[in-house]
Amino acid sequence: MVEDFRRRFWLALALSLPILALSPGFWGLLGLPPPLAFAGDRYLLFLLAGIVYLHGGWPFLKGLVDELARRQPGMMTLIGVAITTAWLYSTAVTFGLRGMGFEWELATLIDIMLLGHWIEMRSVMGASGALEALVRRLPAVAHRLRDDGGSEDVPLGELRPGDRVLVRPGERVPTDGIIISGSSNLDESMLTGESRPVERGEGAEVIGGSVNGEGALTLEIRKTGGETYLAQVMDMVRRAQESRSRSQDLANRAALWL
Repeated sequence: MVEDFRRRFWLALALSLPILALSPGFWGLLGLPPPLAFAGDRYLLFLLAGIVYLHGGWPFLKGLVDELARRQPGMMTLIGVAITTAWLYSTAVTFGLRGMGFEWELATLIDIMLLGHWIEMRSVMGASGALEALVRRLPAVAHRLRDDGGSEDVPLGELRPGDRVLVRPGERVPTDGIIISGSSNLDESMLTGESRPVERGEGAEVIGGSVNGEGALTLEIRKTGGETYLAQVMDMVRRAQESRSRSQDLANRAALWL
């Protein structure tokens, strides 16, 4: 999806440059004659604007149809109606209707809308990538300590609050807990944004997914599953991706009235 918006934007932008050069309305605003005026230029302008409308405007035209099918007209409907009206009127002007076409307005509107949606999709995909990176922060197994002093490797799903686990140097902390033995520097940059490793000793709380430094640590598990800090961050990211913001709802309602 991101790549699709990127390709459509750059093609639309490239075609918008000759559209601007050929548009008498644009140069009229500047008080200058079109630099590329020649016999039949209006037909070339019509062709370029048609490509921008059909190729660059396709996501908005499809969104228009989808919103009308759901009987929920919103922002896509507003954009789709605007560019379709501009293109139809400009086509009529090209083939005989007296007036001034809207080719350059059509092209620049599509450019701006494609750029905005491209940036939006990049941010959404970036959040998804960050979510996947957070999932990869957790180790597959943990070294759970037995009452006889030995240890056993168990899946994270088998850990329970109160279990004691060993975290060796260079390993990731399996889940949230408190240090009951040892001290070390922990890298929590991916989780908290802290740029430097932080020193943790006995009695300090640690976050699952942080990277242990050079010291071995014995932890007592305090939280597992959906109660951990990492799980809560992941849940917030998911809800942010799935929920519609209040501003988006207001924009769609305004688009409906427009």
